[in-house]
Amino acid sequence: DVQLQASGGGLMQAGGSLTLSCAASGFTSDDAAIGWFRQAPGKEREGISCFSSVDGRTYYADSAKGRFAISSDNARNTVYLHLSDLKPEDTAVYYCAADIVGYYSGSYYCQNYNAYTYWGQGTQVTVSS
Repeated sequence: DVQLQASGGGLMQAGGSLTLSCAASGFTSDDAAIGWFRQAPGKEREGISCFSSVDGRTYYADSAKGRFAISSDNARNTVYLHLSDLKPEDTAVYYCAADIVGYYSGSYYCQNYNAYTYWGQGTQVTVSS
């Protein structure tokens, strides 16, 4: 079975840094598409950063550029989202999502979250001012 386990959220002060983890099982990331999303109360789910094997590129939303970065540890089958210079508006539940085989570009996945097949359970990030 494919499973995604997101973790690492917490309560942070503005300006701080945090790393979220998404541990994947049931597939490897070599041909996969993996992305990070967030959803704040009353808002739509927002694609933050998405990587796809289709083009080998990582897409970042404007809200993430320069502050967030995605990385992976293939040995651990884990993808990370590094958050820095956190702002109160970054407060949200953060989710990781995956397709076992990438079918679309990272930008497409980030802008069409329904394209992903598998989702983690989410981890809460709260940023205080």
